[in-house]
Amino acid sequence: MSDELPEAPRSSPRRARAVAAGVVFVGALSVGGWWAGRDLTGAAPAPRAPIGGAHLFDQVVATIARTYVDSLADTALYARAVSGMLRELQDPYTSYLTDDRMKRLSEQLSGVYAGVGLQIDIRDGWPVVIEPIAGGPAERAGLLTGDRIVQVGKESTRGWAREETSRAVRGAPGSAVTIVVERAGQRLPFTLTRDKVHLRAVQRVALLPQGVGYIDIKTFNVETAKETSAAVDSLVKAGARALVIDLRGNPGGLLEQGVAVADLFLDRGQGIVQLRGRPGAAAQTFSDSLPQRWPTLPLAVLVDRASASASEIVAGALQDHDRALVLGVTSFGKGSAQNVYPLSSGGGLRLTIARWYTPVGRSISRPPVRNDEYDVPDTAAGPSLPDTIKPRFRTDIGRTVFGGGGITPDVIVGDTVTPAPVQALARAMGAKVGAYRDAIANQATAQRRRMSGPGDPVTPAMLDAIYQDLVARKAAPPRAVFDGAAPWIARALGYEMTRLAFGNDAEFLRRTQDDQVLQRALSVLHAARTPRDVFAGLEKSSVTVPATTP
Repeated sequence: MSDELPEAPRSSPRRARAVAAGVVFVGALSVGGWWAGRDLTGAAPAPRAPIGGAHLFDQVVATIARTYVDSLADTALYARAVSGMLRELQDPYTSYLTDDRMKRLSEQLSGVYAGVGLQIDIRDGWPVVIEPIAGGPAERAGLLTGDRIVQVGKESTRGWAREETSRAVRGAPGSAVTIVVERAGQRLPFTLTRDKVHLRAVQRVALLPQGVGYIDIKTFNVETAKETSAAVDSLVKAGARALVIDLRGNPGGLLEQGVAVADLFLDRGQGIVQLRGRPGAAAQTFSDSLPQRWPTLPLAVLVDRASASASEIVAGALQDHDRALVLGVTSFGKGSAQNVYPLSSGGGLRLTIARWYTPVGRSISRPPVRNDEYDVPDTAAGPSLPDTIKPRFRTDIGRTVFGGGGITPDVIVGDTVTPAPVQALARAMGAKVGAYRDAIANQATAQRRRMSGPGDPVTPAMLDAIYQDLVARKAAPPRAVFDGAAPWIARALGYEMTRLAFGNDAEFLRRTQDDQVLQRALSVLHAARTPRDVFAGLEKSSVTVPATTP
C-alpha cells in the first residue's frame, strides 16, 4: 500500500466553493479560537506533579512575558499581577498605592501640604476662589472669596479643571508663583510664596442661639483631637452649655484620633473600640484613659451616609455609653482597620489588618462600592439590613442600638434620597449641570451689593433671571421641571449670595435655618439640662432613663 495521496478528482464550481469555505472555517480556528499546537485527538500527556505557590506564579509570569500577543515590560506585568492579587482578596479597602496616591494620603492624614492655600471651584469656565485657607499665603496676600483666577504664570486659566489649577499653584515651600485675579472688573496681579498649609480638621466652630456650641469635624488627621479639645474649650469659655459634634460627610482617617476624640467625652476605663485581627491573634481594646473634660455638657452627634471609619468609632462609642444622642441617617458602615506599609518602589500597600467593634460588641460593616481613594470607597455603600432583622444590643442604661450596617441614629431625621424634583432637574440638566452652577453664581454676584442683610429673601424675579440665563446658554431645562425644583434652587442662590456679600460665617448661619438635622438637635439640647436629658423624649421601648442622673 502506497503512502502517497491519490490524485484528486475534478471538482464542480459548487464543490470548489464548499472546499474553500471549509478552508476558511478551519483557518478561523487558529485565528479567533484556541491554538492547539498539536493534534487534539492524540494521546493525553503523562500526568505531572501539581505545582503551586511561588513556582506557579513565576511560571505564569514567565510564560506571559515570553509569548503573550502584546509585549509587556516586566514592571507593568508585575504591577498588574499585584493589582489582580489584591483585587482577589475582595476587600475594597486593601489596595496598592502609587507614589502619587501615597503623597495624597500623607497630606490627608497629616493635614499639611505645600501650596498657596486656596479652595477653588470652576465658574463659567474659570477657576474661582471659594475661600482662602486661614493663615495661608493666599489669605496673607489679600485674595478674597469670589476672585476669578484668570492667569497662573504666563498661562491663561480659561477652561482649566480644578485639579489642573491645583497642580499649577502647588509647589515646593519657598518657591514663588504669580497669579492674576479678576475682581470687580479689574485685573490684579499677586506673587505668592508657597508655604506649608495646614488644613484644619475642625472646619467650623460656632456658638449658636441659647448657648449651644457647634463644631464641624471634617477629617481625622494627626491634629483632630487637639483641635477638637481647643474648640470645645473656646465654646465653653464663650458660654456654651451644650454641644453639637457634626460628623456628616467625614470619611474618617486615623483610628487613634477617633479614639482620642471619644476619650475627651467618656469616663476613665470606659471602652471605645476593640480590634479583632486574624484567627489566633489577641484582640486589642482601646479604653478611655483620662477623666472627662466636660462631664456636664449635654451632647448631640450628627451623622449621615458619608460618615465613616473613625467617625463611626466616635459615634458608636458615645452612643453605646449613652454619652450623646446620635441624629441623622444611618452612617456608611466601615468596620475595618488598615495599615499602610511603605514599599521600596516608593508606593505603599494599604492592607486590612483587623475588624473593629463598638464597646457593646457591634460590628457595623456592610458591603461597600469600591473606590481606591483614601480611607473609604464612596457614599454609595451596599445595602444595610432592615432594622427588623439587624442584631440588637443594649447600651449602658439599657437602650436598644443596632449592628449590621453603619451606626443607626437614635433619632432618624434627614433625607435618605434626593428629593424627586431635584432628581428631575439633575436629569434634565445632564452634562450641562455646570451651566446651572454658573447661572446661580452670576445671579448671586448681581445681588451681592443689593443685599441689606444675610437673611434677605430670594424673589421670583431672581429665579426667573436664573432661568433666562440658562436659556441664553442654551442649557435651560423644561420650565415645569425648573419651577418644580424652585425651593431648592432658591436655597442654593440664597447661600451663594449671602457668602459673597457677608462671608462664610453668615452663609453658615443661613444654612442652619434649613438644616433639619441640626434644628432637631438644637430643639433637644435647648431642653436638656444634664447629659442624660437628651434621651428623655425617645420612645420608652427604646430607652430606659434611670431615676437619677450623674
